[in-house]
Amino acid sequence: MYQQQFNEQFAAATRQFAETAARVNRLAIENAEQVFGLQIAAIEENANATFAFWNQLTEARDFNGLRDVVPAGVQVARENTERAIAAGQEIYDRTIKTNEAIATIAKGEIEQVAAKAQAEAEKVVKTTAKKARR
Repeated sequence: MYQQQFNEQFAAATRQFAETAARVNRLAIENAEQVFGLQIAAIEENANATFAFWNQLTEARDFNGLRDVVPAGVQVARENTERAIAAGQEIYDRTIKTNEAIATIAKGEIEQVAAKAQAEAEKVVKTTAKKARR
């Protein structure tokens, strides 16, 4: 009797653990996809802006033309840096939110396991008390 009850409890706990692990993995994978997408978008925008600047630079034929292009290069560099920083901040924010969601899931699971353990302990105490009275 105890072996069957133990096996059922173990199977239920294992099933619950697997479901929780799947939810956590799904959140982590979604976060990784979003982070990768943000990084690729930032790299693409930076590359497009840089190549546009290089195109302008190759069209400069004299010193005056070069003098006119240099401020555009500084602007491109500044915008590329701003895009990289903004992407990094967005990635950081998304990762924090994902970690908070994972922590919430873990906290819920721990509370649920603790409640089940408490209920089982109370059940054993009541059963033992009834047997002791007999």
